Amino acid sequence: MSHATDREQTGLGAVEAGKRLEQFGPNVLPERKQPGLLLIFTKQFRSPFVYVLLAAAVVSWGLGQTLNSLFILAVLLINAVIGTIQEFSAERAAAALKKMVPYRATVIRDGRTVIIDTAAIVPGDHVQLVSGDRVPADIRLSAVQDLQVDESMLTGESVATVKDTAVRMPDDAPLGDRSDVCFAGTVIMRGRGEGEVIATGAVTEIGQIAVDVSADAEVRPPLLQRIEHFTLRITYAILVLVALIFLITVIRGDDLATVFLLGVALAVSAIPEGLPAAMTIALAIGMRRMAHRHVIIRRLLAVESLGSCTYIASDKTGTLTVNEMTIRRIVLADGTGYEVSGEGLDLHGHITPETSAADGSRLALLCHAGVLANEAHLEQGPEGWEGRGDGVDVALLVLASKLGLQYDDARSRCQELARIPYESMNAYAASVNRYAGGFEIFVKGSAERLLGMCSCAGDSGSLEHQRIEAQVNALAKAGYRVLALAHRRVDIVPADLGEFLNDLEFIGIVGMIDPLRPEAVAAVQDCYAASIKVAMITGDHPHTATALAMQLGIADSSMQPVTGARLKEAAASGDKAMRELINGTRVFARIEPHQKKQIVEQLIADGEFVAVTGDGVNDAPALSHAHVGIAMGLRGTDVARESADIILTDDHFASIVEGIKQGRIVYSNIRKVIFLLVSTGAAEIMLVLLSLLFGMPLPLFPIQLLWLNLVTNGIQHIALVMEPEEGHELRRPPRAPNEPIFNHLMIERVLVNAVVMGCLAFVVFTWQLETGATEAGARNMTLLLMVLFENVHVLNSRSETLSVFRQGLFSNRFLVFAILGAQAIHIGAMYTPGLRDVLQVAPVTLVQWSQLLLIALVLIVVDELHKRWRQRYSR
Repeated sequence: MSHATDREQTGLGAVEAGKRLEQFGPNVLPERKQPGLLLIFTKQFRSPFVYVLLAAAVVSWGLGQTLNSLFILAVLLINAVIGTIQEFSAERAAAALKKMVPYRATVIRDGRTVIIDTAAIVPGDHVQLVSGDRVPADIRLSAVQDLQVDESMLTGESVATVKDTAVRMPDDAPLGDRSDVCFAGTVIMRGRGEGEVIATGAVTEIGQIAVDVSADAEVRPPLLQRIEHFTLRITYAILVLVALIFLITVIRGDDLATVFLLGVALAVSAIPEGLPAAMTIALAIGMRRMAHRHVIIRRLLAVESLGSCTYIASDKTGTLTVNEMTIRRIVLADGTGYEVSGEGLDLHGHITPETSAADGSRLALLCHAGVLANEAHLEQGPEGWEGRGDGVDVALLVLASKLGLQYDDARSRCQELARIPYESMNAYAASVNRYAGGFEIFVKGSAERLLGMCSCAGDSGSLEHQRIEAQVNALAKAGYRVLALAHRRVDIVPADLGEFLNDLEFIGIVGMIDPLRPEAVAAVQDCYAASIKVAMITGDHPHTATALAMQLGIADSSMQPVTGARLKEAAASGDKAMRELINGTRVFARIEPHQKKQIVEQLIADGEFVAVTGDGVNDAPALSHAHVGIAMGLRGTDVARESADIILTDDHFASIVEGIKQGRIVYSNIRKVIFLLVSTGAAEIMLVLLSLLFGMPLPLFPIQLLWLNLVTNGIQHIALVMEPEEGHELRRPPRAPNEPIFNHLMIERVLVNAVVMGCLAFVVFTWQLETGATEAGARNMTLLLMVLFENVHVLNSRSETLSVFRQGLFSNRFLVFAILGAQAIHIGAMYTPGLRDVLQVAPVTLVQWSQLLLIALVLIVVDELHKRWRQRYSR
């Protein structure tokens, strides 16, 4: 990479940057315009079941039922207002969640390399780019090194563009020909680059077309689509049922006005008007709960998908471990060993030789190699030393400090003349520096990769080669992450450094520890309890990976790790070999990035529902192909985060497990709401049909049924979506991905509860009429009973398996208030002039209320007996 000018070395000053930010504005693209309140309000009426209710209002008006008609319209209006508020709040919540994972860029300000929010970038800023970055603004490049950029979003070209600063292209040249400019929104696929920002925000090339991009329609999550299709099917079924009843009653010679009123009552009973709003709220609450647990949902599909996860393929570094590398062992090529004390970024440790005959000059050479073939920095912060860059590179700087070698002084004395930065596909980094009066190549990387570059590579059976391999294996089996270092003296500065990476002299190896996260072991055990398999995929040495996997409980001593080399052999042998190899282990080591995608594809082909973690640009294919792609928010590249469905803001494996639990809770709560609304609607249908079969008058008018569905039950079902965990979410197997919401258990529970509620309500209505009550009086008692049924039934709906008596009543305080509120609203309506006339209700005595409550409590007994029977049946 060519040398930077003075301006590039110092960058903008903080004061100047502030002035330019005020002048040019934040570096943000025009976003999709959020719908206004009026548009959201009108959307509430674009629904088939709203159309049915509007038709019911028209029919009621035509039959002279003016109050019924006006009440239906009023309820639709109120429902639209509530839906508008809920959807507007959900939109704002989603926008807030997006801001929780800000994008950052590396710039030079006041002569220091700093990481800032991309929104704070201004024209004139000097930006540094590395593989995996999403380019934050339009940048005129001043230096590049093997820089390749994916510009397909602008040019449509699928092949990465090679960037070069040799020729300055005019600003009006076609985008694909401007090789000296990186455009905002494009992706760095390989190499390094730096340059000056020439345009930000809406002035960039992508900003000029952002209006079209932001106009894309948002895709509705599959779960909401299925719920909408379900409500549509119910609507069509009711229309068919009403048509059949109309034909039957006309043939019988019944009064047409009564027939139409009956049809309106059935339509109002069956249509779950509040279901879509409840689903939206449930998903929004789930996303908010996950965000509090460091899990940001980028696609609503992931909320549903997490509940089906059967296999987690996890990175090791930073996810299962703390990503704080500490070098604890050094072994030189001649076998001399050193112990290193100190933890993390503590610079006051000591390097102690294991023998008195240790050669200090070789140790100094190893530390110089680690410092010079290195892109990291150490900075003194308010709370101590802070490392910037890769964790391995930072650990090497700390090691040098323990030897008394100041890395900034060494880099100043040993001028860098050329560099090959670390790329995961290469597994090494190299630099050429002025050193000891000449030119020296320093290389660091995996032991296997460097051994192949060294002078001993030609004879793998040599004693030196065998000794080094034995040293590497010994450290790896002890759980160390092993890094090798080598060097070579050259007479000239290579034009192509890669051609000189042979005949290297092996310097030695370092053994680093990266402690396991304290919560990782328990999280893995939680996965096994939930019937979720866990695998570790890492680029580390097989022995290191196996040792850590055994500590985590992922593997036992009999499990053999699968390496990238073995995967290549199996891929060449066919699908059967791949299947047997991948299914036979949970530890994958020395895996190349593209092989992670192969592993994911094979697991999916074998029927697993796969969640995979990733942080690099090369992880994007695996993240996209997995059922649930999980990117790291702290150390993940922009590309990985945008390819993922979920972002972990703390990079912890335990957060993945927590996300799975929350996903199961969300899906469970959605099922609870569906069960509540559908079973009460089915009970109302049964009540109306029984009255038709036995020639009885309508037990409830349409206006009363609407009151039940949208007012009393509407309060309760919103509170039900706020249910906390039941406690066994991670002790049951995953839900089958193709399992319908209306599975056998839900259908069974709906039928049992609907039959009990419908029949008991019909008995009460008939008993009231036979004991001399007027039709209005009988309807008043029946309506109150249905409200009490709903109050009791919402308690049954809190769990499909747990007894209502084993759940804390106040674990969901919203539900307690909703039950009391629903009952209070109905009793209040009995005493409110005007409203009681519209609903045709009247006050009841305490004795009557108590009698109806006892009847309603029968529903708890029935549901408890059914749960007990199901438990015995399932055993």
